[in-house]
Amino acid sequence: MAIRNVVKEGDPVLNKVCRPVEKFDDKLKSLLDDMYETMTANDGVGLAGPQVGILRRLFVIDIGDGRLEFMNPRIIKTSGVQESSEGCLSCPGEFGITRRPMYVTVEAYNREGDRFTLNAEGLLAKAICHENDHLDGILFKEHVIRMEKN
Repeated sequence: MAIRNVVKEGDPVLNKVCRPVEKFDDKLKSLLDDMYETMTANDGVGLAGPQVGILRRLFVIDIGDGRLEFMNPRIIKTSGVQESSEGCLSCPGEFGITRRPMYVTVEAYNREGDRFTLNAEGLLAKAICHENDHLDGILFKEHVIRMEKN
């Protein structure tokens, strides 16, 4: 495993739409391991492919309940609303109040290529929405109601 550089705001890779993951092989598993190590080393709760310069539809999340990995995710249902503070490893030191769904249902594939469905709420729902946005070239700032002062 290796810690990768986190791409920062201003890099055009963060504004591109990612391509699907097609190969579920050892290279993918190594990438996921690197991404998880990079995320934890930077005190993050999520990290998407474009944040490490990889334009593939994948992300990792750990909100404190263990590692979750998503390939080719699709949010199929949302409900409720939450407003809370949000930041991003690609925008260090910047935080804003965002409005996100309180509940989401997401379909995705795991590192083995098996499809799964996950119902999430609260922080996990927010993290899934945040990371999924990265796959479409969207930064959290597009959802900010107001920026917070440091």
